[in-house]
Order: sequence, then structure tokens, then C-alpha cells
Amino acid sequence: MHMAMVIGGGIVLLGLFLLFGKLWGGTDADLALAAKLFVPVWLAMSLTNMWIGVTKAGYSVRDELPILFLVFALPAAAAAAAIWRMAR
Repeated sequence: MHMAMVIGGGIVLLGLFLLFGKLWGGTDADLALAAKLFVPVWLAMSLTNMWIGVTKAGYSVRDELPILFLVFALPAAAAAAAIWRMAR
């Protein structure tokens, strides 16, 4: 359940990045830039989530790596789709 909530939070955060891209620029290039800026921010947040899982929840790094991949990859794939759509 926690993993789904974190992934959902990533999608919401991507939406906020795109909203601010729309408000501050409005062009497709601005939206693509906002999605590109989202990816490193989301990577840092995903790594922080993994660190908390290892240090506080007691999971091993080996247990957390597949979770890190899914938590990062799904919102990042949505960002890549937004970037691709705006580049067309």
C-alpha cells in the first residue's frame, strides 16, 4: 500500500510540475522543461524513500532495490511520455 501511495504522490508531483510549467510559460517547450526538471527531483525523493526503508523500517538494500526501481520508473515514464508528447 505504501508503494502505491508513493507512486501516486510521484504522479501528483509531476502534475504540479506541469501545472507550474503551464502557468510560468505555457508553451510546449516550457512543459517539457518542467517534466525534465521533475525527473532528478523524483530520483532524489525515490532514493530518500529507499534510505528511510533501509534505515528506519529495517529492510535490506537488496529488498528495497526492486521497490526503488518501480517507485522511480513509473512516474519517470509518465514524465517521459509528457516530454515526448510536448516535443511533437
